[in-house]
Amino acid sequence: MTSMTPALPVTAQPPREQVTFLTAPFARATWREYGYLWLVLLLAPFALAYTLFAVSFTAGVAVSVVGLVVAGAIIRGGRGWGALYRDLARTYLDTPVQAPPPYAPRKGFWRQLGASVGDAAGWRALLFMVLAFPTAIAGFIVSTAFLGVGLGATTHWIWSRWLPLQQAADGTWHRGALLGPDYFVDTPARQILFVAVGVAFLLVWPSVQKVFTSLFRVLTRALLGPTQASMRVAELQDSRAGAVEDADARLRRIERDLHDGTQARLVAVAMQLGEAREQLADGGSTDVAAELVGTAHASAKEALTELREIARGIHPPALDSGLAVALETMGARAPLPVTVDVDPAVEADGRLAPAVESIAYYTVAELVTNAAKHARATGVYLLVERQDGELRLRVRDDGRGGAHVTRDDSGRRTGLAGLADRIRSVDGTFDLSSPVGGPTVVTVTLPTSTRP
Repeated sequence: MTSMTPALPVTAQPPREQVTFLTAPFARATWREYGYLWLVLLLAPFALAYTLFAVSFTAGVAVSVVGLVVAGAIIRGGRGWGALYRDLARTYLDTPVQAPPPYAPRKGFWRQLGASVGDAAGWRALLFMVLAFPTAIAGFIVSTAFLGVGLGATTHWIWSRWLPLQQAADGTWHRGALLGPDYFVDTPARQILFVAVGVAFLLVWPSVQKVFTSLFRVLTRALLGPTQASMRVAELQDSRAGAVEDADARLRRIERDLHDGTQARLVAVAMQLGEAREQLADGGSTDVAAELVGTAHASAKEALTELREIARGIHPPALDSGLAVALETMGARAPLPVTVDVDPAVEADGRLAPAVESIAYYTVAELVTNAAKHARATGVYLLVERQDGELRLRVRDDGRGGAHVTRDDSGRRTGLAGLADRIRSVDGTFDLSSPVGGPTVVTVTLPTSTRP
C-alpha cells in the first residue's frame, strides 16, 4: 500500500520584492532585466554568426556525407546556445524554462545522420538566435534611451553649468541643453520642468523595457523549451516505466506471498499427513493420527484463505459485478466508515475498460487504507462520476492531512508517487490537496477506455 506521510515543515521563503509603478525604477528586478538586455546584446553578434555559419555550411555540404556529419554536430551545438540563453532567462528574468529532451542517437548510420542534421531542438535554438539579434538591439537601444533621457533630465540642473556657452538667434548666450530652436534649459522654471520630464521617463522606463524582456520570455519558452509533443512523449515514457515497475513489484509480492505463506502451509500439511499415515501404518495411536489430520485440515483451510486473498489482490471478484458494486463492497469492508456515492451514469453506457476498473478500484482501496492507517481519519467520502468520456473519482477524508507525493532517495516510485504514476500510465490525472490539519482530498480522472 502507498503511504501518506505528514509533510515536513517548509522553511519560510523571503517575500518577493513588491514592485509598484513608483518603485519600479529602483527595483532589483528592473535592473536585472536591464543587465539581461546588455548580455544578450553582447551575445547577439556571435550567436547570429554561428547561426548563419550553421545554415550556410549545411546547405553547402548537403551533397557530402562527411560534411553532413559535421553539419549535424554544428546544428546540435545550438543546444548549447539554448542552454546558455535559458540560464540567462532564469537568472535575470526569473523565468525558468525546462530543457528539451536530450538528443537520442539512432541505430544505423543513415538514421543517425538524419536525426543529427534534423535535430529539432538545435534548429529551434538557431531560430531563437536569429530572432534575438534584432530584438536585443531594439530592446537595448530603446531601454537605454529612456534610462539615459530620464537620468540626464533629472540631473541636468547639476551638470549643465559645465556645458559650453551657446549663442541664440537673438545674440544672447546660454549654458544648458538646447531643445528646439532657441529653447535653452537654463532658467529655474525650465530646469524644474526638465526634471519633471526626466522623472516621467524614469517611471515609464521599466514598462517600456518590460515589453522587450517579455518578448524574450516568450521566445525562450517557445523555442528553447520542450514542445508539447516531446513533453507528452517523455510523460508517456515515464508512466510506462512506472507501470512496468508497478507490475514487477506486484508479481514479486505475489511470488513472495505464495512462497512464504501458502507454500509453507501446504508443505506443513503434507508433512502432517505424512506423519499421520506413518502412525496408522505402524499401528500407532489413532488419537495422535487424528490430531495430525485435524491440524493438517486447519492448515489447508488457512492456505485456501490466503489463496483467496492473493487472488483478490490480482483481481477482486467484486469487479465481476461492476465497479459500483466493487466499490460499495470495498467500502462496507473498510476499517472505517466509507460513504460511497456512485453516479448511475458511471455504468449506464456500458462497462468501463477492465484496466480502468482495476486501477480505479485499487486507487480507492489504497487511499482508504492510507486514510485509516496514516491520516487517522474517522470517515471517508467517495464520489464517482462519469462525464465527457472520463471517470472522475473524488476521495475525501477528515484526517490530519499533510500528505504529499514523494520518492525515496534512489528516485524509485514510492508512496503516492507510485499511485500517481499508475494513473498516468492510462493517461489519467492525479490531484492532491492535503493541508496540514486536513482534510485530504484526492481527485483522480481516468479515461473510460484505454484505447484511443
